[in-house]
Amino acid sequence: MGELTNVLYSLVSRAASEQGGVISGDNPTKYNPSNPIRLWIIQLVIIIAMTQILSLVLSRIRQPRVIAEVIGGVILGPTVMGRIPHFKETIFPEASMPLLTVTSTIGLILFLFLVALEIDTRLLKRNILASASVSIAGLIIPLGLGAALGVGVYREFIDPSVNFGHFLLFIAVAIGITAFPVLCRILTELKLLDTEVGLVTLSAGIGNDVIGWILLALTVALVNASSGLTALWVLLVSAGYTILLLYPGRWAFRWVARRTGSLEQGSPTPFMMTITLVVVFVSAFFTDIIGVHAIFGGFLAGLIIPHDNGFAISIVEKIEDLVTILFLPIYFTLSGLRTNLGLLNRGVDWGYIIIICLVAFTSKFVACGAAARLTGFNWRESGAIGSLMSCKGLVELIVLNIGLQANILTTKTFSMFVVHALVLTFITTPLVLVFYPTRFRIHHRGEKTNDGDEKAASVVEPPSDDQKKTKFAIVLDKFEALSAAMTLSQLLQAPPHSPVSPPTPNTTSPDEIQVVEASTSSSVPASTPITIEALRLMELTNRTSAVLRSQEAGSLIYNDPVVSVYRTFGQLNNFSVTASLSVVNFDEFPETIAKHVADTQAQLVFIPWARGITSVLEEASEPGQQQGVGTGTRNPFDGIFHKTTTQDQTSSYVYSEYIRNVFSRSPSDIGLFVDRGVIGGGGAAAPGGTSKQHLFLPFFGGPDDRLALRLLVQLCESSAVAAKVVRLHKIDAAPTATQNDQDEHHDGSTTALVPPPLHNTVAAADTVYGAHTTQTRLSSNTADNILWDRYTRQSSESQSIGPNLAHITFHTESTPTPLLRVTELAKEEAAKSVSTGSMRTLIVLAGRSRRLAVELLRDELQSLAAEGGSGSAATSTSSSVPKTLGDVGAALVATNVNASLLILQAAPSTFA
Repeated sequence: MGELTNVLYSLVSRAASEQGGVISGDNPTKYNPSNPIRLWIIQLVIIIAMTQILSLVLSRIRQPRVIAEVIGGVILGPTVMGRIPHFKETIFPEASMPLLTVTSTIGLILFLFLVALEIDTRLLKRNILASASVSIAGLIIPLGLGAALGVGVYREFIDPSVNFGHFLLFIAVAIGITAFPVLCRILTELKLLDTEVGLVTLSAGIGNDVIGWILLALTVALVNASSGLTALWVLLVSAGYTILLLYPGRWAFRWVARRTGSLEQGSPTPFMMTITLVVVFVSAFFTDIIGVHAIFGGFLAGLIIPHDNGFAISIVEKIEDLVTILFLPIYFTLSGLRTNLGLLNRGVDWGYIIIICLVAFTSKFVACGAAARLTGFNWRESGAIGSLMSCKGLVELIVLNIGLQANILTTKTFSMFVVHALVLTFITTPLVLVFYPTRFRIHHRGEKTNDGDEKAASVVEPPSDDQKKTKFAIVLDKFEALSAAMTLSQLLQAPPHSPVSPPTPNTTSPDEIQVVEASTSSSVPASTPITIEALRLMELTNRTSAVLRSQEAGSLIYNDPVVSVYRTFGQLNNFSVTASLSVVNFDEFPETIAKHVADTQAQLVFIPWARGITSVLEEASEPGQQQGVGTGTRNPFDGIFHKTTTQDQTSSYVYSEYIRNVFSRSPSDIGLFVDRGVIGGGGAAAPGGTSKQHLFLPFFGGPDDRLALRLLVQLCESSAVAAKVVRLHKIDAAPTATQNDQDEHHDGSTTALVPPPLHNTVAAADTVYGAHTTQTRLSSNTADNILWDRYTRQSSESQSIGPNLAHITFHTESTPTPLLRVTELAKEEAAKSVSTGSMRTLIVLAGRSRRLAVELLRDELQSLAAEGGSGSAATSTSSSVPKTLGDVGAALVATNVNASLLILQAAPSTFA
C-alpha cells in the first residue's frame, strides 16, 4: 500500500508542477521537447540584446550591422561566454539547436528573398563596359588565387577524406564572392549611390553576386551528389527550374499582381502577399529536395518580383523587420556558436589567417581597381571601387556555414574564414573614405573640374530692397507639411493687382502711416511668376526598404504622393515646380538642404512645419469662448511649454534641433513657417466676408527683421493681403508724449547692447548672437532707418512697390516691455480677424535675430513665459524654443498667440 501511495503522489506532484510552472518550482531554462518555446524565448532575448548593444556601439564608427551580429555570436559561443561553467548547457544545450536552426533557416530564406529584391538588373545596362570589366576581373583573378590558396589550406588543416576538387572550388568561391547586401548599405551610408563609382560598383556587384551563387550551387550539388551523373542531373534540373521561374513564372506573377490591383497601387493586397510567401517557400522547398540548399529557392523567388510603382518596396516593408530583428541575429549567433577562436592556438593558424586576408583583399582590390582604371576612372575612384568590391559580410558568412554543414570545412578552418570575413568587412568603409572623400566625389548633377572636384555653386547675391524674390526652395519631409507648403506657395504667387482705393479719412491713428501711391489707378505691371525648387526628403534607415528607395529615388519622384500633390497644386496656381528627392539619414537632412539650396541658387528656402490638430474636445469644453481665439489650435512647441500626457514630449524638441541645424547651415535666406491653419476654425466665411490673409510684423531691426520687412512688402503685392508693421523701441522708463511720435529719431541708443553668453547644446549647433560693437550697432541702425524711410516715405526711386505699400499700415511704439507689447498687438490682430466675419489667416512675420540682435529680450521672455503659465523660468531658459525661433517667436508661442508664424533669418553674407 505504501508503494502505491508513493507512485500516486509522484504522479500528482509532477502534474501540479507542470501546470503550476515556475510557481511550482519549474525551471524555464530546462529544455522540454514537448514545450520548447520557453527556452527559445530566453535564447532569443539574449541574442537580440547582445546584437542591439553591439550594433549601437559599432554604428558610431560606421560599421554595418552584420559586424555586430557576428561578433555577438562569437561572444555567446565557446570563444567567450561558452567558457562560463554550464552556460552553454543551460542556455544553448545541444537538444535545442534544431529549433534554432529551423528558425534561422526560415529567416535566411526570407533574407535571400530580400537580397534578390535589391538586385535591379536595369543597373547592368548603365556603364555596361566598366561594370562588366570590374565584375569579370573581380571574379577570374580571385577565383584563381582562391584555388591556389586552397591547396595550402587543404594540406595543413583538411582531412584527406574531403574531396580535394570540391574543397578548392569552395575556397575559390569564398574568396571571389562579394557581399552585395552589405555593399548596398555601405554605398547608401556613404552617399555614393548617385555617383559613377556607386553605380559601377553596384552593377559589378550584381554580376559578381549572381555568378558567385551559381558557383556555390554547383559546389553544393557536387558535394551532395553520390556520383558525377547525379550532380549533372541536379545542375540540369536547377537550370530548368531557374528558367521556368524567371520567364513564365515572372510573367504569371506580374499578371496576378495586375489582376489584383497590387501593381497599380504599388502595394500588395493580402491575397497577393499570400501568393508571394507561398512562392518563396515552395521555391525553397524545391531547391532543397533536388540537392541544392533551400536558400537558393528564396533567392530565385526574389528575382521575379516587379519593381514597378514601388511594389517591391512595399513587399520588403511588410517582412523586413521580422527578418532583420528576429531571424538573422539567430542565424549569425549560430555561426558564432560554431566559431571557436580558442582552436586557433598556433602561430601557423594565425599566419594562414593573415595570408587568407591578404589574398582575399589583394585579389579583389588590385583586379577591380585596375579594371576601373583602364575604363577611365582616376586613381581615387579606382581605389574606392577596389575597396568596395573586396567587401565580405553576410553572404560570406552564409557561404561558410554551407561549407561547414556540408563537411567541407572543419570548425578550425570555419573560424579562420570567419575572422577573415570580419576583417575585410570592417576595413571597407574606412578605406573608401580614405580613397574617395566627399570633396573628390563626382555626382550626376555636378560638373567635373580639372582636379576632379565638383564645381562649387556660387553664392546667391541678396537682392536689392525693391527686387522681388522669384526663386524659392521648399522642403517637404513629410505628408503633413503639404498644407503649410501650399499656404506659403499661394501667398508667394500673388495674383495681378486690382485698383486700390485711398483709405477712408480718419481710419488711422496719429502715429500710423498708410502709404498710398498717387497713381494707383494707372496700369500695374503683371505679377512675375515664381519658381519653386521642392526638395522631398526621405529618411534613410538600416531597413532594406530604405536602401531600395535610395536606389530608386530617380523613379520614385514621379509617383511619390507628396511630390505629385504639390506639383498639381503648382499647376493649378500657375507657378513652376521642380522637384528632387533624396533618401538620407535624418542627421544629414540639414546638409542635404544646404546643398540643394546651393545647387538650385534659390534666393529663399522655406521649412514648412505642419499645423497643429484642432482639439474638438477643447472646443466642446468651452462653448462660450469664441472659436479660434485661444482654443482649437496647437503649436508644435506645446510638447515643451505644456507637459501633457496626450502627445509625444520629445518630438518637438528633436525637430527643433533639426531646424536649428538647418538655420546654421543654410547658404541663403531661410524661413521657418509654423502653420496653424485658418483663424475661425476653417468654417465658411460670414455673409459678405472674403477670404483674406493678414500679416503682422514686429520690427526691432537687424538683418533678419530687414529681410522680414522686405518679404512682407513683396507678399503685399496681392490685393487679398493686408499687413501691419510695428516698429518697437525698448526704453528703460515709461515713454513720454514725444517718444511715441512718428518723427522721433531712431538712433538705437536707448538700451545697452551687451552680448549674452553663448547657447551651447550637445544635440545641435546653435546660431548665436554676434558680438556687438559700436560699428555694428551704427551700421545696423543706419540700414534699419534707410529701409524704414524707404517704405514709409515712398521715395520716387521705388515706384514699383507703391501698390504693395498701399496695403500696409506702419506704426511706431516705444515701450519698456516690447515682447509683452508684441503679444498684445498680435492677439488684437487675431481678434480683429475673427470679429470681421471673414476667413482670414493671421501670419506673424518675425526675424530670428540669433546672429545679430538689436534688442536683448531674454530676461523679458523668461518672465513672460513664467507669468503666462507656460512653464517654469528654468524651462523657458533652457528650452530650445528661443534658440529655434528667436525671442520674439518664442514669446508668441509661450503666450499661445493664435497665429501662424514665419520666422526669417538672413543669409550669412548679410552678417559679414
